Amino acid sequence: MSYTLYEPSVQRVQRCELAVPGSSPEMFEKALTSGVDFVFLDLEDAVAPDDKLQARKNVIEAINDLDWAGHGIAVSVRINGLDTQYMVRDVVDLVEQAGDKLDTILIPKVGVYADVYMVEAMLSQLEVQEGLTHKIGIECLIETALGMANVEDIARNGATGRLEALHFGVADYAASNRARTTNIGGLNPDYPGDQWHAAISRMTVACRAYGLRPVDGPFGDIKDPEGFTAAAKRAAALGCEGKWAIHPSQIALANDVFTPPQAEVDKAKRILVALKEAAEQGKGAAALDGRLIDAASEKMATNVVKAAEAIALKTK
Repeated sequence: MSYTLYEPSVQRVQRCELAVPGSSPEMFEKALTSGVDFVFLDLEDAVAPDDKLQARKNVIEAINDLDWAGHGIAVSVRINGLDTQYMVRDVVDLVEQAGDKLDTILIPKVGVYADVYMVEAMLSQLEVQEGLTHKIGIECLIETALGMANVEDIARNGATGRLEALHFGVADYAASNRARTTNIGGLNPDYPGDQWHAAISRMTVACRAYGLRPVDGPFGDIKDPEGFTAAAKRAAALGCEGKWAIHPSQIALANDVFTPPQAEVDKAKRILVALKEAAEQGKGAAALDGRLIDAASEKMATNVVKAAEAIALKTK
């Protein structure tokens, strides 16, 4: 193990994150009772330019008036891009009017670490101004070629501050790379495999190296639950902790994929017991069900058990 270690950032259960347009307040109550781990109230792509100001007011009202924490939901807001005239007032109004109830801010289309630094500096000053004792976290969308080219630098520098998670934004990423697809998160039948594998894997490695949570983004076809589940399973296999839902029907699918099955948890616990018994006998490895298990097995098993314990605490 390297002597250089980055401890995990703020840990949250994030099996599924539901996207809710800020311009559709009729959806807020439904999101509150949806059983999702995370909600992000959207001020960016899901809101038309003429609706931006009203959407911001709607979101602030929803954060203040609805009991998100009481329903076990972490609440985030996707602000407008740093290249727009809306972004500064998004951050200022959110913190001044609802900062004590806001868990994270999601920054879209992050290209370089300086994008994160700008928002972090604003949050630090606004929290002092408002006398907040609650520290608002930052999450970033990696959804451009520039962002992916700099993903390791973004993760490394952000890990020492407020940055908690990186999300893969497949649609804008495809557009940025001029990928031959019009699907959001689906597979291209002309490509012999999963064309998002390399990108998600690179982002996940950057997250795990620097203690951040990797989260997969949207799957656009809400009438294709099998496709959503397959995409979620691919992301989970690469190490993602959760996936977005753009419709409530996708929440249970994501929760199921990113919740370790009981059989997997039971096996992980057996691995830990077997290795503990081996250690007491002065052995560094053991055999379980005819297979060798060692220190690496212990780490993998511990990950499974910890994830299951965190989910169990949240869902009590």
